[in-house]
Amino acid sequence: MKFKLASFFTLAMLFAINANAAAVKYMPGDYKIDPDHSRVSFVIKHFVVSEVEGRFNEVKGDFVLAPIFADSTVEATIDMNSIDTAVKKRDDDLRSKNFFDVATYPSMTLKSKKFMGTPESFTLIAFLTIKDVTKEVSFVGKYTGSVRDPWGNERVALQMKGKIMRKDFHIMYDEKVSIGPAVGEEVMIEVRTEGINKVDNSKM
Repeated sequence: MKFKLASFFTLAMLFAINANAAAVKYMPGDYKIDPDHSRVSFVIKHFVVSEVEGRFNEVKGDFVLAPIFADSTVEATIDMNSIDTAVKKRDDDLRSKNFFDVATYPSMTLKSKKFMGTPESFTLIAFLTIKDVTKEVSFVGKYTGSVRDPWGNERVALQMKGKIMRKDFHIMYDEKVSIGPAVGEEVMIEVRTEGINKVDNSKM
């Protein structure tokens, strides 16, 4: 009985490992970012002791997953008007000259410089442009797999995390409370994106 149970669990583990390997199979290709299933979110300190979370709801762009992963590229544009912290008054303030000055700078862009590592664990060095400043930034990330969607398109997914200092990009808001700055300087960024293969994409 013990032998049968051990055999069963061994087979179950092998099946799970094989299924996971299939799910994360690396699929080189030229992909269009799916704006309906992609997001750029951020977290920043508020009044020192708390945090505010937000996201940009409109992201577009393309990325190439190269056969040699280090040759991969990405370019993305984020609509700054799409900022969303779930509080309209705050969102309007973030769009104003106090922060992003969206009337003057309606877009944020990201363009890769190089990928390092493997699809399962990589570092992206990229040029990030916010307002009138372009700086080199880094993200750590992973390729999380591929799937054929109901429309017959090959999809892949990527996740990345990084951080920037807002004042480096001329976001200079400097109000203070009794124990420190009202708004933190360090901004944590998370990117989750799905890409649709351009070759067999019937939705484009």
